[in-house]
Amino acid sequence: MTRDGTTAACLALGMFALYNANGREMASYDSQPTKYAARELLLRGTLSLNYVVGKTPELGTRNAFVQTRNGRYRSAYSPVPAIIAAGLTWPFWKAGLIDVRAARAPALMAAVTSSLLVAIAVALAFLTARTSLSGGRSLLLAIGLGAGTGYWSTASQTLWQHETAIFGLAVAVLAYLSLEQRRDATSAGVLGLGLGLAVAARLQLAPAVILLLIGTLYVAGSRAAAIASAFAGLLIVPLLITNYLWFDNIAGAAPILEGMHRWTHRTRGTFVLSWEGFAGLLVSPNRGLLIFSPIVAVALIGIPAAVRGRLTSARTWVCLAAAAQFVLYALYSVWWGGHTYGPRYMLDVLPLLVPAAALGMEMVRGPLRVAAATTCLAWSVAVAAIGAFNSPQDRWNSDPMDVDRYHERLWDWSDPQILRSWKAGPNAQNFNLFTADSVRLPHP
Repeated sequence: MTRDGTTAACLALGMFALYNANGREMASYDSQPTKYAARELLLRGTLSLNYVVGKTPELGTRNAFVQTRNGRYRSAYSPVPAIIAAGLTWPFWKAGLIDVRAARAPALMAAVTSSLLVAIAVALAFLTARTSLSGGRSLLLAIGLGAGTGYWSTASQTLWQHETAIFGLAVAVLAYLSLEQRRDATSAGVLGLGLGLAVAARLQLAPAVILLLIGTLYVAGSRAAAIASAFAGLLIVPLLITNYLWFDNIAGAAPILEGMHRWTHRTRGTFVLSWEGFAGLLVSPNRGLLIFSPIVAVALIGIPAAVRGRLTSARTWVCLAAAAQFVLYALYSVWWGGHTYGPRYMLDVLPLLVPAAALGMEMVRGPLRVAAATTCLAWSVAVAAIGAFNSPQDRWNSDPMDVDRYHERLWDWSDPQILRSWKAGPNAQNFNLFTADSVRLPHP
């Protein structure tokens, strides 16, 4: 293994340990069916959730559990993360190291799978940065990404969509830069698989993926674009077929969920042309990326250098893809992402900003700039740590009023989510996965 490979492996292990330092799964209302589907696949060879709902009927009332026309309950979200979790857990189950029937086994499966995928994504970001940065600066960039953003406090904490999408995009970005240099079939195939995995986990990433596939024509030619598209299709097409068979719509249950926004989120449609989403995703006191993770500013200052090249530059297309995804989320009527800690939607954009961040790191020289970047990094890591160990004990999203219905709270500087979470102290559920209940059934 090369020196960079060894560093990347150690970085992944370090991030995996960091992400599990709180010893719990931070489940959301919508993420629940994914982990149960993973266990059902191992125990009963099905992604149907009928047994789960039958055992706990109240789950059937949740929006994320959808009853299809044939009477089967399904997750409203992609089954791909559940399949990955089942695959990763299977050898440990067969080896007797974990009993998936244990009470907290689904939570353990979710926490381990999500943290592993995000940790590997951080290692891939290091290798991506190494294409234009020194080893030390690349390592610092990757640590800032992995420990100073919602990678730690959100994406790595439960199994849903983001962790798989982030991993897929990290694979794709590294392969994209490699394809620009080598123009080989292997890089094109890996690019396609990464993009296919990202969309198969999270269909909302279609704008970014389509732009990157179009860009492949300019970066590496029609042959590479055809190969990348074909490999992406290997993952995307089966998902679309599955969605149609389950929900009579290639978009799956998305139309059902979107139809609930009027009552759940007090919005009038799926997309709204307004300044609020654009500003909110960046500087809202309770959802702004630059408020929760100001270290990302390093990537923003690197964007002009990244897009300065011609359309034959992979970095140009990666930045265009990031911009397209940002615009989609900014126009989305529920741009704040529901009940969450910080800018959940922007986590999908971060893998696409790594090449720009590498160029931005080159500009961080001199005492003043280094001091500013160090301060931003320290703040970013501290805020992510607060989320990982304290949230959602603060109950900011629902108290005193539900943020999904009282949107003015997103701009309330007098009651910032970060400060509330800090004051709430460590979550009472911390370390509950470090028990026998996570891996074993109780003895009779």
